[in-house]
Amino acid sequence: MNKVKINLDALTSNLDVVGSWMDRHGASWCLVTKALCGHEESLTALYRVGVRSIADSRLDNLLPYASGLEEVERCYLRLPDLSVIDEVVRMTDISLNSESVVIRELSKAACANENPHNVIIMVELGDLREGILPGTLLGFYERVFELPGIRVLGLGAQLGCLAGAIPTVDQFTQVALYRELLELKFGKQIPFISAGTSVALPSLVEGVVPAAVNHFRVGEAVFLGTDLVHGGTMEGLRDDVIEVEAEIAEITEKGLVPMCEVGAQTPFTGESQDECEPHVPGERAHRALITLGELDTDVAGLTPVDPTHRIAGSSSDITVVNIGENPDGLKVGDRLSFRPSYSAFVRLMSSQYVEREVNPPLSDFPGRQVRAPRAVTKG
Repeated sequence: MNKVKINLDALTSNLDVVGSWMDRHGASWCLVTKALCGHEESLTALYRVGVRSIADSRLDNLLPYASGLEEVERCYLRLPDLSVIDEVVRMTDISLNSESVVIRELSKAACANENPHNVIIMVELGDLREGILPGTLLGFYERVFELPGIRVLGLGAQLGCLAGAIPTVDQFTQVALYRELLELKFGKQIPFISAGTSVALPSLVEGVVPAAVNHFRVGEAVFLGTDLVHGGTMEGLRDDVIEVEAEIAEITEKGLVPMCEVGAQTPFTGESQDECEPHVPGERAHRALITLGELDTDVAGLTPVDPTHRIAGSSSDITVVNIGENPDGLKVGDRLSFRPSYSAFVRLMSSQYVEREVNPPLSDFPGRQVRAPRAVTKG
């Protein structure tokens, strides 16, 4: 069985490091757990090390925290559909919003359930995903800030998720000025500016993020250690939190150049990692077929742990890996290991065909308290 292995010690280390950056900046943050797809063992481990603020884009993923763990703050990342308003109010403490009609419905549900709800108003800063246009902000805020059962917790922004925009000091300063304008005009404090995600962490470490930006939503950097601005792994973070093991179903020495006419369309057209080293007719190597394919993950986002291995191509259910002369004597039934990109990680965790395993097992992981996200709306 193929499996995703989650290294709890590495995960704990990354949590602590990111938490230290937040403490130094004087910021609060929540851990974006949507890539875990509600995996209860991982969520339990996070709770044991002190995580008390999580964010997700699927309400079902929040079910482990829906009852019995009231001190855990839950943020709904996806803009709420009108059809799930009651569930959003019942299951979450904070939601990100950009439509006044939605916030009015959240207000009605909050009053009906006697359950006040916090909203972060998203402002468009250039990535062209969610967010109201800055020129409409005054009118928007005036329509929602006095709604019963609703507390405007902050202003937010989304950068880097759609267009790949790299946050700038000017953009951060812009949203800070919007908050000042609203507070002066309406005489009501807006506690947070939630404008930082994993893509903002390099700027945070460099000390160029304004102090006014005091809330971050971080996921990828904690789980993968990724530096989304410069590439590679951020200094101080570990890249071995997530590893994928896939079983070899066939291993044979074969030619590396197809001995047939090619040109037909294939279902999956991702580039082969093997193409960076062109082969000549007659060249041979061992090719291992693993039972992991595009139905399970984004194969292009897998990087073999062994730097001599190259992914030669994939189909729905099979990926072919060029392992050269096979110096390790790999055979059928052995496993190859890979590190996933974020897109590959998300698809692996959502696949019903891939096993998940935490290491060490929860029974051997009492957890140590680290500088983890703390709730800002509770206690």
